[in-house]
Amino acid sequence: MAQIKRGGKGVRRAVKASSRAKTARQARARTSGVLDSVIGLLPFTDEQLQRIFLSIIIGGAVALAWFIASLAGVPAMAQAQVAYLASDAGFEVRRVRVTGTNRMDEQHVYSRALAQRDRPMPQVELEALREELLELPWVKDARVSAQLPDTLAIDIVERTPHAVLEKPDRLVLIDAEGTELEPVARDKAKEMLMISGPGASRQVADLDRLLATAPALKPQIEAAEWVGNRRWNLSFKTEQILALPEGDDEAATALVKFARMDGQNRLIGGKVATFDMRAPPRIYMRVPGRSEQLLANASGTGGTP
Repeated sequence: MAQIKRGGKGVRRAVKASSRAKTARQARARTSGVLDSVIGLLPFTDEQLQRIFLSIIIGGAVALAWFIASLAGVPAMAQAQVAYLASDAGFEVRRVRVTGTNRMDEQHVYSRALAQRDRPMPQVELEALREELLELPWVKDARVSAQLPDTLAIDIVERTPHAVLEKPDRLVLIDAEGTELEPVARDKAKEMLMISGPGASRQVADLDRLLATAPALKPQIEAAEWVGNRRWNLSFKTEQILALPEGDDEAATALVKFARMDGQNRLIGGKVATFDMRAPPRIYMRVPGRSEQLLANASGTGGTP
């Protein structure tokens, strides 16, 4: 009797299908392993990666909404819709991070930045906020950025205190450009250069250039008075005063000459109270009590029989 073979081709097809499925599973496993390895090299936690992927997905949806509304010719509606979608998706200011503050009170920064709190990220005017921060006395520069989904990052570049400006009613810290920073107590300003005189804050840069011509004298100078809006009187820590002539070049020449004379004759710390160099090349020196002594000698000589 002849034997009838059933399902021969079906078995082969099942075997092939099983083989293909096995190969696919192995390929997926290899791909998954590679992806896991690559993701494992990234400096992010699983939670951070999920937030990044979520931000990309939601950001794409927001961009699509903006594009569709813009095509409809209603940019205002597009902006409002994007803001709504962003806020609804959690893209709004909930945290403010401030860096770079050292001497200034960072609450002044927060008071301006927190006005953006709970505002959708697309509606935050970063440049306007930066300009507002630049109005603060201590802020030399500011960088403002939105870090999705909910953080407003502010990096402050502070001004550096350079000297103390003596005003009729108070002492004020100023930077190298003469910008007033904040009032300061006298006991906290002892080691800083004291500057005084009407218009002195506008002459700070010129004063720095003048003092740089005689670096050996600079550590010994404790105060500089801008006199008559035309010249400087320098006060040393020994309470001696050096009166310089008018003009940048003339003042620099006189200061260098005085530094040379001090190196040769130790003028600073001596008996002379005032060095007057306003009429170069001459220098006049005043010694306290010398005039009185000369008058007394003259009177004694004149009264001798």
